[in-house]
Amino acid sequence: MKAELRSVTLVGFAVMLLALAGCEESPPPPSSGFAGLGQASDGFTQVVPGAPIVLPRDHAAHPDYRIEWWYVTANLTDEQGKPWGAQWTLFRQALSAQTAEQAEAGWQSEQIWLGHAALTHADGHLHADRLARGGVGQAGVTLEPFEAWIDDWSLQGQANQRLSPLRVSASGEGFSYQLQLTSDLPMVLQGEEGYSRKSDSDQASWYMSQPFYQVQGEIQWQGQTHKVSGQAWLDREWSSQPLAPDQQGWDWFSLHMDDGNKLMLFRLRSDAGDHYYSGTWITAAGETTPLRREQISMQPLNSVTVAEREVPTRWRLQVPSQGLDVTTEALNDQAWMGTGIPYWEGSVRFAGSHQGEGYLEMTGY
Repeated sequence: MKAELRSVTLVGFAVMLLALAGCEESPPPPSSGFAGLGQASDGFTQVVPGAPIVLPRDHAAHPDYRIEWWYVTANLTDEQGKPWGAQWTLFRQALSAQTAEQAEAGWQSEQIWLGHAALTHADGHLHADRLARGGVGQAGVTLEPFEAWIDDWSLQGQANQRLSPLRVSASGEGFSYQLQLTSDLPMVLQGEEGYSRKSDSDQASWYMSQPFYQVQGEIQWQGQTHKVSGQAWLDREWSSQPLAPDQQGWDWFSLHMDDGNKLMLFRLRSDAGDHYYSGTWITAAGETTPLRREQISMQPLNSVTVAEREVPTRWRLQVPSQGLDVTTEALNDQAWMGTGIPYWEGSVRFAGSHQGEGYLEMTGY
């Protein structure tokens, strides 16, 4: 989410924990939510209303919370008009709560880092991942200057109200990209001034986004270089228990409309069928309207086979209060992230009452 959303994602944190514990083949119990993110988080700072997001401070890591991420998705077009999608994600997982000083204390650090990167077009999808231990310089986040990195993958820029300008780079087998992101508008606070509810049982995250990036840069695909331009969306979230124990996955959208408005929607899927919906309507000027569950309809329209799983890559999305009724189509149905805990993440186009492009993330399928 990259939300939990994004989200959305939280994907991969359970793999890190299990690997460090020496039990890679033992998945989280079914009652712990997707990837173990519904497990109780005693000892960590909890997400509760009344502690507002403060910038630029909160661009940095929060080692007293159990999980967090820096998540960029970009809709790009090359010089021939061909559409592409790019993803860059850095996840942090704490084995125990620490202060910022403890988190940097060499091998005593209890912080684990994971990176995901991908590049997608209509006929291909390539991805890569990285794993690192905190405290030894292999991965981390600094504010002055701002940098979030794992090995040679990085976000670098200015930790201001806009988190702009920002440079994004990553590489994997057969692909790489170097992108420059700029925005004239400040970060957007999701939910209730950044307090984003994820269930009726008070699970929540701190959640902010930068949905207004304009992008210029280059991508490399199988040895060929293309100049690209487009738009990007960054999600920042941190939490200690973002899911309820019965929530086994989510569907998350970030949409750029041709009229300049933006939309974030997510659905957290419950075992009992009582799914939790939330979202934010964002005007072209950056004004936000939080959306309640009764204002949102997210209807999967298809089922395609992806990595031997049935996954819905075409959706009808409705927000009647904003006059929105659109159908989304994936740029590439097979945009599967075959990482430790796999998920679907890819570029989408949409049409109907509004037109535009964006990103879809689906976990737990």
